[in-house]
Amino acid sequence: MTGTEDFAVDLPGGGRMPLLGFGTWQLRGDEARQAVVWALEAGYRHVDTATMYRNEREVGAAVADAGLPRDQVFVTTKLPPEHADAPRRTLERSLELLGLDQVDLWLVHWPPGGRARPDTWEAFVQAQQDGLARDVGVSNYSIEQVDELTKTTGVTPAVDQVEWGPTLHDKAFLDDCHVRGVALEGYSPFRSGDLSDPVLTGIAGRHGVTPAQVVVRWHLQHGVTVIPRSSRRDRIRSNADVAGFALDDDEMAAVDGMSSVG
Repeated sequence: MTGTEDFAVDLPGGGRMPLLGFGTWQLRGDEARQAVVWALEAGYRHVDTATMYRNEREVGAAVADAGLPRDQVFVTTKLPPEHADAPRRTLERSLELLGLDQVDLWLVHWPPGGRARPDTWEAFVQAQQDGLARDVGVSNYSIEQVDELTKTTGVTPAVDQVEWGPTLHDKAFLDDCHVRGVALEGYSPFRSGDLSDPVLTGIAGRHGVTPAQVVVRWHLQHGVTVIPRSSRRDRIRSNADVAGFALDDDEMAAVDGMSSVG
């Protein structure tokens, strides 16, 4: 195990989402299946996929091959915006490819046409009520769009997955999510910044870890779900090996200060 089991958030549908997840964007075919196998061997218990990634079959096969109890692996998939008028059929196809009766989390991948689309969200709520998804949420939605869904349907998304990292840290957005009971999940944690930044390398040097591990640990200590992706076994393991150190308040503030937001 990774030693990060205590880093998790309880979702309104009764699920418990590990804050450390494994992303599968751009992983296809055998590479996707093998990467997920390695991730589960390394102790990840949260796997993130999407219809548009075209790897749900491989992700599902890797989860099945792991032989873990179903309730020990948290699986997320997402609805592409161009399928906003056929969400139920899309989810049913995702479940077929994944080999699952239920996903732990189903997200609207992007606001369809840039709009919140409460009608699509109503289909998500119905799918949750019907047991096809334990929890439902959104991705790349603004707080205003989240509020529109809540106002229209009476149901607040459990999660908002957005691009997140040290240079994208937005305390106001994080606080707005917390106030609404929305769990913030970050994707592409290493893409927006520079892992050779002296702030990260300095902290990494003091702890004897990599800058990437510092970024992962920073997410966890903020209570933000992080889903690093890699096809390399050594990096998959390294990104999960963050239980043996912690950032102090000054180090957290230093990473926060890398933000270009605001």
